[in-house]
Amino acid sequence: MKSSGRNISLTSYDDIFSSEESRSGIKQERVQEIPLTQLRPFKDHPFRVVDDERMTETAESVKEYGVLVPAIARPMPDGSYELVSGHRRKRACELAGLETMPVIVRELDDDQAVIIMVDSNLQRENILPSERAKAYQMKLEAIRHQGQKREETSRQVVDKLKSADIVGQATGESGRQVQRVIRLNNLVPDLLNMVDDKKVAMNPAVELSFLKPEEQEQLVETMETCQSTPSLSQAQRMKRFSQQGKLTGDVMEEIMSEEKKPPLDKVILTGDKIRRFFPKSYTPEQMEKVIIKLLETWYRKRMQSHER
Repeated sequence: MKSSGRNISLTSYDDIFSSEESRSGIKQERVQEIPLTQLRPFKDHPFRVVDDERMTETAESVKEYGVLVPAIARPMPDGSYELVSGHRRKRACELAGLETMPVIVRELDDDQAVIIMVDSNLQRENILPSERAKAYQMKLEAIRHQGQKREETSRQVVDKLKSADIVGQATGESGRQVQRVIRLNNLVPDLLNMVDDKKVAMNPAVELSFLKPEEQEQLVETMETCQSTPSLSQAQRMKRFSQQGKLTGDVMEEIMSEEKKPPLDKVILTGDKIRRFFPKSYTPEQMEKVIIKLLETWYRKRMQSHER
């Protein structure tokens, strides 16, 4: 008589490679009410916590309904807890006048903590380019460090591009794009602030990140003098002059003083125009893919109607 497959239980990938100790530790995790005074921010936390209108709304919600999703923290040697996820919720609790908040306390090493911290924040809306760049850098370093530890035991090597691909999985970005975003960390503060303020576009900013710090400082002064920001082609030329050791203040001013030609056949769809049509979690790359697919469908239908 054939046995029924109904009672077959498959062991998951995590169960195969996790230890009995780690599995029992997860089972023992529970939500605890931790005093806010014992919760400290994550070291070098890249995401800003701002008392803006959204924070006020969050604080009002917390005051009325409490914290619906527990934060995650890890215990520290001095008896305090380092927040891994939940910095905005903690601030909302403070504004709401609460003394404690629900927290899942979890034993995490530095690399695990960084990865969870970054991934739990990347799904937020309105992340500044500078925040994303720093977060990607932190996660990339954590993944590489984990790869080095694995290499010591199994000789597995995680190369740069593969690591960047892993970083981008949470947001649907390619490894190449992740590396481009990380380049923003090479910008001097004044230029990086201009990227955050949307005064300098992403593509030119990546090219400008290859300039020496003193050249970038000189460029900021030149931009103020010319009352202009560099286009992609201008940024690329300045990068080439810099690599040749020929990027002087006069060269910058000559390039920045050029009259920019309006782009031909270029349609610009800003985020505020199309964001309402997509889920909040969608990245610009995901939105672009959907738009292209819709246009392809529209084009096929139009061609079919012409053939009738």
